[in-house]
Amino acid sequence: MESSSNGISTMAEKPVIVVAVDESSHSFYALEWTLDRFFVPFAPVQHYSLVIVHARPSASTILGIAGNSVADVTRVVDAELSRIADWVVEKGKELCSRESVNNVMVDVMEGDARSVICEAADKHHATILVVGSHGYGPMKRAVLGSVSDFCAHHAHCSVLIVKKPKPKH
Repeated sequence: MESSSNGISTMAEKPVIVVAVDESSHSFYALEWTLDRFFVPFAPVQHYSLVIVHARPSASTILGIAGNSVADVTRVVDAELSRIADWVVEKGKELCSRESVNNVMVDVMEGDARSVICEAADKHHATILVVGSHGYGPMKRAVLGSVSDFCAHHAHCSVLIVKKPKPKH
C-alpha cells in the first residue's frame, strides 16, 4: 500500500475483499466462490487484497453466565472456542493456498458475529464484504437472526451474500 505524506492512501492501493468465515460449510463455500471469481490462479498481479475474518464468540456469551463459580467451565469453553478459531483460520489459509492466493490477511475478532463482521469491513476499508448464507427458513431466521441480513443492512460497503447450492436429488 502506498500513501501520500498526509497519510491518505493513493490509487495504487488494491480494493479489499473481506470474507467472513465460521466453521460452517456455507462460509467456506463463500470463500471458495470468492477465490474462484476474484483471484485468478497464477496471475502475475492480484487485483484485490483479501482479508478473512472470523468472529469468535466469548465463552461468557456462549454460557450466558459469569462469576467465579463457573471459572473452570469458562476456561474449557474458551479453549474449545480457540481451537475452533484456529481450525477455521487454518482451513481458510489452506483453501487460499490451494488457489495460489498467499498474501492473505486473517483477522480473528471476539464478539457477536453480526457486529464483528461489519466492524472488520470498516477496519479494513472493504470494497466488498462476502458472507455465506445458511439458507435458514423464516422461523429459524426469526429465532437465530440472520448474520447476512444484518450485514446487508449495516455494513458500509457492498455486501455479497453467497448461497451454497442445494444438493440435487
